[in-house]
Amino acid sequence: MAGGADRDEAPDRRSHPLVEPVPDAPAAVADLGDETGLLVADYHAGIEASLRYERGVELDSAGDERRERLLDLLARTGADRLVVLGDLSHRIGGAGDAETEELEALLSAVGVPVTLALGNHDTGIEAAFGDRIDVTAAGGARLGDVGVLHGHTWPAPEVLGADVICMGHEHVAVRLEDAVGGARAEKAWLRGPLAREAFDAEVDLAAAGVEWRDPELVVFPAFNDRSGGTWVNVEGQGFLAPFLPGGLADGEAYLLDGTRLGSYREI
Repeated sequence: MAGGADRDEAPDRRSHPLVEPVPDAPAAVADLGDETGLLVADYHAGIEASLRYERGVELDSAGDERRERLLDLLARTGADRLVVLGDLSHRIGGAGDAETEELEALLSAVGVPVTLALGNHDTGIEAAFGDRIDVTAAGGARLGDVGVLHGHTWPAPEVLGADVICMGHEHVAVRLEDAVGGARAEKAWLRGPLAREAFDAEVDLAAAGVEWRDPELVVFPAFNDRSGGTWVNVEGQGFLAPFLPGGLADGEAYLLDGTRLGSYREI
Protein backbone atom coordinates (compact mmCIF):
# COMPACT_ATOMS: atom_id res chain seq x y z
CA MET A 1 0.00 0.00 0.00
CA ALA A 2 2.73 2.36 -1.06
CA GLY A 3 0.24 5.00 -2.09
CA GLY A 4 -0.79 5.57 1.53
CA ALA A 5 2.70 6.27 2.81
CA ASP A 6 3.50 9.69 4.19
CA ARG A 7 7.06 10.83 3.74
CA ASP A 8 6.39 14.21 5.34
CA GLU A 9 5.88 12.52 8.70
CA ALA A 10 9.05 10.43 8.56
CA PRO A 11 10.82 12.40 11.32
CA ASP A 12 8.42 10.81 13.81
CA ARG A 13 10.48 7.65 13.39
CA ARG A 14 13.47 9.48 14.79
CA SER A 15 11.63 11.23 17.59
CA HIS A 16 13.58 9.49 20.35
CA PRO A 17 17.06 11.00 20.62
CA LEU A 18 18.62 7.78 21.95
CA VAL A 19 18.16 5.73 18.77
CA GLU A 20 18.18 7.24 15.27
CA PRO A 21 18.04 5.07 12.12
CA VAL A 22 20.68 5.75 9.50
CA PRO A 23 18.90 6.96 6.34
CA ASP A 24 18.55 4.27 3.66
CA ALA A 25 20.33 1.63 5.72
CA PRO A 26 19.26 -1.23 8.03
CA ALA A 27 21.24 0.32 10.88
CA ALA A 28 20.84 2.90 13.63
CA VAL A 29 23.02 5.15 15.73
CA ALA A 30 22.41 4.96 19.48
CA ASP A 31 23.48 7.03 22.46
CA LEU A 32 24.88 4.42 24.84
CA GLY A 33 25.84 6.90 27.55
CA ASP A 34 29.59 7.19 27.30
CA GLU A 35 29.73 5.85 23.73
CA THR A 36 27.98 6.17 20.40
CA GLY A 37 26.98 2.80 19.02
CA LEU A 38 26.22 1.61 15.51
CA LEU A 39 23.46 -0.98 15.86
CA VAL A 40 22.67 -3.64 13.27
CA ALA A 41 20.80 -6.93 13.46
CA ASP A 42 21.03 -10.31 11.75
CA TYR A 43 24.35 -10.07 9.93
CA HIS A 44 24.35 -13.87 9.32
CA ALA A 45 27.99 -14.27 8.32
CA GLY A 46 28.54 -17.29 6.08
CA ILE A 47 24.89 -17.65 5.11
CA GLU A 48 25.79 -18.78 1.59
CA ALA A 49 27.55 -21.90 2.90
CA SER A 50 24.49 -22.83 4.92
CA LEU A 51 22.12 -22.20 2.01
CA ARG A 52 24.23 -24.56 -0.07
CA TYR A 53 24.25 -27.25 2.61
CA GLU A 54 20.64 -26.91 3.78
CA ARG A 55 18.79 -26.05 0.55
CA GLY A 56 21.12 -26.83 -2.31
CA VAL A 57 21.20 -23.15 -3.32
CA GLU A 58 24.49 -22.14 -4.94
CA LEU A 59 25.42 -18.51 -4.33
CA ASP A 60 28.79 -16.79 -4.36
CA SER A 61 29.70 -15.39 -0.98
CA ALA A 62 28.70 -11.78 -0.38
CA GLY A 63 30.92 -11.62 2.70
CA ASP A 64 33.22 -8.95 1.30
CA GLU A 65 30.26 -6.77 0.30
CA ARG A 66 28.64 -7.17 3.73
CA ARG A 67 31.86 -6.23 5.46
CA GLU A 68 32.46 -3.17 3.28
CA ARG A 69 28.87 -2.01 3.81
CA LEU A 70 29.30 -2.24 7.55
CA LEU A 71 32.70 -0.55 7.53
CA ASP A 72 31.24 2.29 5.47
CA LEU A 73 28.47 2.77 8.05
CA LEU A 74 31.01 2.83 10.88
CA ALA A 75 33.03 5.45 9.03
CA ARG A 76 29.97 7.56 8.14
CA THR A 77 28.59 7.58 11.67
CA GLY A 78 31.86 7.79 13.60
CA ALA A 79 30.52 5.21 16.06
CA ASP A 80 32.67 4.17 19.02
CA ARG A 81 31.18 0.67 19.24
CA LEU A 82 29.48 -1.84 16.96
CA VAL A 83 26.46 -3.54 18.54
CA VAL A 84 24.99 -6.55 16.73
CA LEU A 85 21.48 -7.45 17.83
CA GLY A 86 21.98 -11.18 17.42
CA ASP A 87 22.81 -13.64 14.66
CA LEU A 88 26.21 -12.27 13.79
CA SER A 89 26.89 -15.79 12.52
CA HIS A 90 24.46 -18.02 10.65
CA ARG A 91 24.88 -21.74 11.16
CA ILE A 92 23.03 -23.07 14.20
CA GLY A 93 25.23 -25.38 16.24
CA GLY A 94 28.50 -23.60 15.60
CA ALA A 95 30.27 -21.66 12.88
CA GLY A 96 31.69 -23.64 9.98
CA ASP A 97 34.75 -22.70 7.96
CA ALA A 98 32.95 -20.10 5.84
CA GLU A 99 31.43 -18.43 8.89
CA THR A 100 34.74 -18.44 10.74
CA GLU A 101 36.63 -16.94 7.80
CA GLU A 102 34.06 -14.19 7.27
CA LEU A 103 33.94 -13.32 10.96
CA GLU A 104 37.72 -13.31 11.21
CA ALA A 105 37.96 -10.84 8.32
CA LEU A 106 35.19 -8.67 9.75
CA LEU A 107 36.53 -8.49 13.29
CA SER A 108 40.02 -7.74 12.01
CA ALA A 109 38.67 -4.75 10.07
CA VAL A 110 36.05 -3.05 12.25
CA GLY A 111 38.50 -1.12 14.43
CA VAL A 112 36.03 -0.55 17.31
CA PRO A 113 34.84 -2.73 20.21
CA VAL A 114 32.03 -5.15 19.32
CA THR A 115 29.08 -6.18 21.48
CA LEU A 116 26.88 -9.10 20.42
CA ALA A 117 23.43 -9.62 21.91
CA LEU A 118 23.46 -13.39 21.65
CA GLY A 119 21.09 -14.76 19.02
CA ASN A 120 19.73 -18.20 18.25
CA HIS A 121 22.21 -18.64 15.38
CA ASP A 122 25.24 -17.63 17.48
CA THR A 123 25.95 -20.95 19.17
CA GLY A 124 29.70 -21.45 19.45
CA ILE A 125 30.64 -17.89 18.60
CA GLU A 126 31.67 -16.99 22.15
CA ALA A 127 34.06 -19.96 22.31
CA ALA A 128 35.58 -18.99 18.97
CA PHE A 129 35.68 -15.19 19.32
CA GLY A 130 34.96 -14.42 22.97
CA ASP A 131 38.30 -12.69 23.37
CA ARG A 132 37.29 -10.19 20.65
CA ILE A 133 33.56 -9.75 21.21
CA ASP A 134 31.57 -8.79 24.31
CA VAL A 135 28.75 -11.36 24.24
CA THR A 136 25.60 -10.83 26.32
CA ALA A 137 23.37 -13.51 27.76
CA ALA A 138 20.42 -14.62 25.61
CA GLY A 139 18.13 -12.13 27.37
CA GLY A 140 20.28 -9.22 26.27
CA ALA A 141 21.78 -6.33 28.23
CA ARG A 142 21.40 -2.64 28.92
CA LEU A 143 23.92 -0.20 27.44
CA GLY A 144 23.27 3.16 29.07
CA ASP A 145 19.56 3.83 28.62
CA VAL A 146 19.31 1.48 25.62
CA GLY A 147 18.34 -2.16 26.02
CA VAL A 148 19.65 -4.60 23.39
CA LEU A 149 18.61 -8.17 22.69
CA HIS A 150 18.07 -10.50 19.79
CA GLY A 151 14.46 -11.35 20.57
CA HIS A 152 14.31 -15.15 20.43
CA THR A 153 13.89 -15.37 24.23
CA TRP A 154 12.25 -13.26 26.93
CA PRO A 155 14.28 -10.15 27.76
CA ALA A 156 16.33 -9.88 30.93
CA PRO A 157 14.71 -7.59 33.54
CA GLU A 158 17.47 -4.99 33.11
CA VAL A 159 16.60 -4.69 29.42
CA LEU A 160 12.99 -3.87 30.25
CA GLY A 161 14.22 -1.07 32.50
CA ALA A 162 15.67 0.85 29.55
CA ASP A 163 14.15 3.87 27.80
CA VAL A 164 14.47 2.29 24.34
CA ILE A 165 14.75 -1.42 23.56
CA CYS A 166 16.32 -2.55 20.29
CA MET A 167 15.93 -6.07 18.88
CA GLY A 168 16.38 -8.09 15.72
CA HIS A 169 15.31 -11.68 14.96
CA GLU A 170 12.20 -10.78 12.96
CA HIS A 171 13.89 -9.67 9.70
CA VAL A 172 11.01 -7.21 9.32
CA ALA A 173 9.66 -6.72 5.80
CA VAL A 174 6.42 -5.47 4.25
CA ARG A 175 4.64 -6.39 1.04
CA LEU A 176 3.71 -3.30 -0.95
CA GLU A 177 1.36 -3.18 -3.94
CA ASP A 178 1.19 -0.53 -6.65
CA ALA A 179 -1.88 0.80 -8.44
CA VAL A 180 -1.78 -1.90 -11.14
CA GLY A 181 -1.45 -4.85 -8.80
CA GLY A 182 2.29 -5.29 -8.86
CA ALA A 183 3.94 -6.22 -5.56
CA ARG A 184 7.36 -5.99 -4.00
CA ALA A 185 8.91 -6.76 -0.63
CA GLU A 186 10.71 -4.00 1.27
CA LYS A 187 12.75 -4.10 4.46
CA ALA A 188 11.12 -2.14 7.25
CA TRP A 189 11.42 -0.92 10.82
CA LEU A 190 8.81 -1.40 13.51
CA ARG A 191 8.61 1.17 16.32
CA GLY A 192 6.16 1.80 19.11
CA PRO A 193 5.49 1.73 22.85
CA LEU A 194 6.18 -1.59 24.56
CA ALA A 195 3.17 -3.06 26.36
CA ARG A 196 4.08 -4.08 29.91
CA GLU A 197 1.29 -6.63 30.24
CA ALA A 198 2.97 -8.85 27.65
CA PHE A 199 5.77 -9.53 30.15
CA ASP A 200 3.98 -9.70 33.50
CA ALA A 201 3.73 -13.49 33.58
CA GLU A 202 7.32 -14.10 32.47
CA VAL A 203 9.59 -11.34 33.79
CA ASP A 204 9.44 -10.28 37.45
CA LEU A 205 10.62 -6.68 37.41
CA ALA A 206 9.85 -6.07 41.08
CA ALA A 207 11.98 -9.01 42.22
CA ALA A 208 14.84 -7.73 40.08
CA GLY A 209 14.46 -4.19 41.43
CA VAL A 210 13.82 -2.81 37.94
CA GLU A 211 11.64 0.22 37.29
CA TRP A 212 9.37 0.19 34.24
CA ARG A 213 9.99 3.34 32.20
CA ASP A 214 7.43 2.96 29.40
CA PRO A 215 10.09 2.05 26.84
CA GLU A 216 9.87 2.33 23.09
CA LEU A 217 10.56 -0.87 21.16
CA VAL A 218 12.54 -0.70 17.91
CA VAL A 219 12.51 -3.86 15.79
CA PHE A 220 15.33 -3.78 13.25
CA PRO A 221 15.32 -5.02 9.67
CA ALA A 222 17.96 -7.63 8.84
CA PHE A 223 21.35 -6.36 7.71
CA ASN A 224 21.86 -9.45 5.52
CA ASP A 225 20.10 -9.22 2.15
CA ARG A 226 19.85 -13.00 1.80
CA SER A 227 18.28 -13.97 5.10
CA GLY A 228 14.59 -13.64 4.18
CA GLY A 229 12.07 -11.84 6.35
CA THR A 230 8.79 -11.77 8.24
CA TRP A 231 6.18 -9.98 6.11
CA VAL A 232 4.29 -8.27 8.90
CA ASN A 233 1.34 -7.32 6.68
CA VAL A 234 0.75 -10.72 5.05
CA GLU A 235 -1.81 -13.05 6.57
CA GLY A 236 -0.33 -16.27 7.90
CA GLN A 237 3.12 -14.89 8.63
CA GLY A 238 3.57 -14.65 12.38
CA PHE A 239 6.18 -13.09 14.60
CA LEU A 240 9.02 -15.16 16.02
CA ALA A 241 9.64 -13.42 19.37
CA PRO A 242 7.64 -14.84 22.30
CA PHE A 243 6.46 -11.35 23.29
CA LEU A 244 5.23 -10.25 19.85
CA PRO A 245 2.78 -9.11 18.62
CA GLY A 246 1.31 -8.61 22.12
CA GLY A 247 4.21 -6.44 23.23
CA LEU A 248 3.83 -4.02 20.30
CA ALA A 249 0.11 -3.46 19.96
CA ASP A 250 0.47 0.10 18.62
CA GLY A 251 3.60 -0.24 16.51
CA GLU A 252 4.16 1.55 13.22
CA ALA A 253 6.21 0.51 10.20
CA TYR A 254 8.75 2.62 8.31
CA LEU A 255 10.76 1.95 5.18
CA LEU A 256 14.53 2.40 5.16
CA ASP A 257 14.17 5.71 3.32
CA GLY A 258 12.04 7.11 6.15
CA THR A 259 8.63 6.58 4.58
CA ARG A 260 6.03 6.18 7.31
CA LEU A 261 3.55 3.41 6.51
CA GLY A 262 1.42 3.76 9.64
CA SER A 263 0.19 0.92 11.82
CA TYR A 264 1.83 -2.33 10.73
CA ARG A 265 -1.52 -4.04 11.33
CA GLU A 266 -3.22 -1.93 8.65
CA ILE A 267 -0.66 -1.74 5.82
